[in-house]
Amino acid sequence: MAKGTWTTASADDPIYKEGFQISSRSYSREYAKKTTKMTTRKIDKNARGSASQFFIAGQLCRRGLVAVVTMGNTPNTDILCSNSEGTKFVHIQVKTYVPGSRTVSVGKKAEKDYGRNFIWVLGGIPHADSEEDFEYFIIPSPEVSKNVRESHSHWLSSPSKNGKPRKDSDVRTINLPPHRSHCGWSIEQYKNRWDIIEDLLLA
Repeated sequence: MAKGTWTTASADDPIYKEGFQISSRSYSREYAKKTTKMTTRKIDKNARGSASQFFIAGQLCRRGLVAVVTMGNTPNTDILCSNSEGTKFVHIQVKTYVPGSRTVSVGKKAEKDYGRNFIWVLGGIPHADSEEDFEYFIIPSPEVSKNVRESHSHWLSSPSKNGKPRKDSDVRTINLPPHRSHCGWSIEQYKNRWDIIEDLLLA
């Protein structure tokens, strides 16, 4: 080749093929590293909670209901749900967990009975790279109130591991199946019970 001239390698050139294969393997390894890092990184708690609200709203909409995510602008109501005519309403409080967890935190306000048209929906939202199924438990407020109060009272009155009295706090949790609460309550019967909301709005 004369000095100062350029040439383009042929795709059939063994040196070109080898270089292309090495480059492809390197790119694949780097892409795999970046993808794994993106899908397994810890998701912010608020982001997971927001995702859960939209997934639940979607489940309601596909059942012919109207569901609006309040984006934190309405106290105690994450989703406002109504029939298509807008004549009946249900207030929904969402609590999020990762499938496989033992409990989900609901806070002290879970002890308050907000009435039959207030529903707690516990959303099990798997990680983006997980093959776990989504989980939903739909529980009326009167049922949550009664059992959360009883469970906390039972826990508070029982001695701690070292035999000393327990200290009260604002922490309240609901045990997820197959686990039961301190008073023996199981929420298994409320799994995928979207009919509880449908009956309130469509009956």
